[in-house]
Amino acid sequence: MKNLRYWRMALAIGVMLQTPLQAASLMDIYREALEQDAKYGSERAAYIAAQEKLPQGRAGLLPNINFTGTGQNQYIDTNLGPERVIKNRGIVIAATQPLIRFENFIIYEQSKNQVIQADARFVLAAQDLILRVAQAYFDVLIAQNNLEVMGAQKKAISEQLEQAKRNFEVGVATIVDTHEAQARYDLTVSQEILAKNTLEVNKRTLQGIINRFPDSLASTSIDKIVSDSLTLPYDNMEEWVALAEQKNFSLKVQQIAYDLAEQEIKKAKAGHYPTLDLVAQYSNQQGVGGAITGRGIDLESKSVGLQLNVPIFQGLSVQSRVREALANRDKARQDLENVRRTIGLQVRQQYLNVTNGIALIKAQKQALTTSKSQLDSTVLGQEVGVRTEVDVLNAQQQFFSARRDLAQAYYTYLMSRLRLKAEAGELDEDVLKEINALL
Repeated sequence: MKNLRYWRMALAIGVMLQTPLQAASLMDIYREALEQDAKYGSERAAYIAAQEKLPQGRAGLLPNINFTGTGQNQYIDTNLGPERVIKNRGIVIAATQPLIRFENFIIYEQSKNQVIQADARFVLAAQDLILRVAQAYFDVLIAQNNLEVMGAQKKAISEQLEQAKRNFEVGVATIVDTHEAQARYDLTVSQEILAKNTLEVNKRTLQGIINRFPDSLASTSIDKIVSDSLTLPYDNMEEWVALAEQKNFSLKVQQIAYDLAEQEIKKAKAGHYPTLDLVAQYSNQQGVGGAITGRGIDLESKSVGLQLNVPIFQGLSVQSRVREALANRDKARQDLENVRRTIGLQVRQQYLNVTNGIALIKAQKQALTTSKSQLDSTVLGQEVGVRTEVDVLNAQQQFFSARRDLAQAYYTYLMSRLRLKAEAGELDEDVLKEINALL
């Protein structure tokens, strides 16, 4: 009865410690990271700043209006009479409306591409945040699971050690069994220390993202892993590659960089083209010419006309800029091809990681089942005298290792699944919610 009350109390404590109110889910951590992560905050500010490229590019097509006002006193001494003061006052309003400026048109088109590129980069930053949060979260869960396994293994080995000592005292076991159990126990203690350190380091990594120390994280159970169905929406590797070539945002960013390089060539060549502007000016001047005549006059003028500028020779600078733009366009083309090949390779790698992860989880499930059966039969064999203490220790270690390996394989599979979605350009908050549901 005393043992029964003890296990009931332990079960109640365990249930209280695993309540959702005290454990942060993957989505909870992600929402914190949206507000707290400094890297994502920097990318968000860069995205907002990049939106101003469009009005800046459009400004080259709109009128340019300037107002100039002057006011000064001129003191004139002609040695023929008293000193005279001429008050100069004036205003000039000038307006210029570009009519034909090919370079400004190209700059405006480039500003549109720059905004689209900034949008794609911000999506990449959001995907990167999801991946960093998920990786840090799973690293903590893996370290946490490893520590739990070490704790359970130490407890089991401790019980075997005590039993070995009692058996030796009554003469039904040798000192070798006691030494074997003691060696296993000491090794497990050292491994538990390393597991605690790894857990602390991984939690500090997550702290760097959410700006607080994560006390408790929601994790999955072995039973849920066993019952989950693991599938992919596309079964063929090349389907994922084709999808990535259409949707991958890194590829979109590089494609726009190539388009900008093409436009830069046109902008450099526009240095040869004439420009035509509509110019209007209003001027009202008082006290003009007083320094010469000794008496200022008032002038008012208005003008409207066209201003044509034809570049004839600019020291070969335009030709140089064209050659530079051509070389940069070739570089952008090679960068684009490199990104395309790299993405194809990464998609294939992540696809293999996911499919092999599914196979590994199935194998680990079977290994857990057989190791549990082996442990039960070994314990029974020890009770009837056909198995030794060492056999039980080995079976226990194999069982705990199987539980740890299954959990680690599951979290690694979930991370590979997220990375595959990112390479395919489909990683978003909804995908993260699906992964969170699997936990």
